Amino acid sequence: MERIYLSDSGPKVSPAIYGFWRWNEANQLNLQNMDRIINLCLDLGINSFDHADIYGGYECEEMFGSVLRQKSFKREDIVLFSKCGVLEPHKNRPDVRVQYYDTSAAHIQKSVENSLRNLRTDYLDVFLLHQLDSLSNLEETALALDRLCASGKIHNIGVANFSVFQHQLLASYLKVPIVTNHIELNLLNTTALDNGQIDYSKQRYMRPLAASPLADGRIENGTDPLALKVRAKLQELGKKYNANVESMAVAWINRLGALPLIGTFNEQRIHNIVNAFAIQLDQQDWYELYNAARA
Repeated sequence: MERIYLSDSGPKVSPAIYGFWRWNEANQLNLQNMDRIINLCLDLGINSFDHADIYGGYECEEMFGSVLRQKSFKREDIVLFSKCGVLEPHKNRPDVRVQYYDTSAAHIQKSVENSLRNLRTDYLDVFLLHQLDSLSNLEETALALDRLCASGKIHNIGVANFSVFQHQLLASYLKVPIVTNHIELNLLNTTALDNGQIDYSKQRYMRPLAASPLADGRIENGTDPLALKVRAKLQELGKKYNANVESMAVAWINRLGALPLIGTFNEQRIHNIVNAFAIQLDQQDWYELYNAARA
């Protein structure tokens, strides 16, 4: 896969990114599976990996770092994303009794240091704020992010699940640009096309990360009316492109310039996402799918 710029400020990433948000104790959270998925992605040309401090019950980053320590790949050959801001109750965090947001300067600094230690790296290519804490002092938040960039511990700043207004608000305090917004986008959830998130990303010359590109498997297996309707249209158009439903669904996302954020453990599904990059979706076909999703 050819590397592309995430924004006009960088960095270069693979056109698809693997994210660990679905990893937990019930879903194959172990070193063997981590090594298998990472190396499959690298074999397919996916060199960009998205983490957060809370993923896998606050354990995913440390497990990834253990795989990196095994030297099956080099740090300089991959692009690492991580994020903080969401805290969830878990046995590993007995101090957290309710899900809440914290984007204070102190929490950001502590989270970055923990992520660097757990991932066994000196820097994060992209660090994202995971939601916006309504109670934080944004001047202090922005100053902490600017200082972390100046120190080299993070190279770029992104946001996750920010509205356009939240994005603009944070950007107004920062000295460095925001390079991406991590949003949900798929044919069964096209909200980002209606609420301005996609348009604003284009205005800022950056590519959004499209989480749940296959709608948690609902595009392939969903039985609700919308999933059935969209799948029928994907199957119809897939015959034209000699492509399956999932590859067609991701090709629709690719046409928008968004980067699909893979979260599946299913190796065939990962292959389907990668195969989408060989599809040059016709403009009218894109709108046929969009109309099916909206009707």
